[in-house]
Amino acid sequence: MLTYALRFGALLLIAAAALSGASNVYEFTLNSIEGKPAPLAAYRGKVLLLVNVASYCGYTPQYQSLEALYEKYKERGLVVLGFPANNFGQQEPGSNAEIKDFCERTYHVKFPMYAKVSVDGADKTPLYQYLTSAMGGNIQWNFTKFLVARDGKLLKRFESPVEPDSTEVIGAIEAALGK
Repeated sequence: MLTYALRFGALLLIAAAALSGASNVYEFTLNSIEGKPAPLAAYRGKVLLLVNVASYCGYTPQYQSLEALYEKYKERGLVVLGFPANNFGQQEPGSNAEIKDFCERTYHVKFPMYAKVSVDGADKTPLYQYLTSAMGGNIQWNFTKFLVARDGKLLKRFESPVEPDSTEVIGAIEAALGK
């Protein structure tokens, strides 16, 4: 019975994404880490770096580089968006309040954070259904990064080991931002 329910749930999520006909990330609304609806359309015209994050992962120190990128490029139009997820190794077990406190206290994160979501499996949030179907398949681990152009279209995907301050990521961000 549980297997049937999980399969049915997965089919509903896939159907919801297909029915949405999303053509860009601005068509999605998720809750902020404070629990309020936070449409991605609020970032229309910005370059976005969407990252599935976790507090207890070997890649968690990437928060520091993500915040540095945000601070360096926000005046030019870059917004880093964090999406906590507990899909891999139970590395994000806390509540949204605990996650927010950890990020602010440990890494001084000021970039926008969203409420905890699922980025993999039967309960994958529609945003991540869109991201993974459009670019590169399923998320393999925490700190996968998606670069989004000012028009809301996906530009590039960077896997977990690719550091946010790598020449590859910085080059792609600078190209997306333009002069």
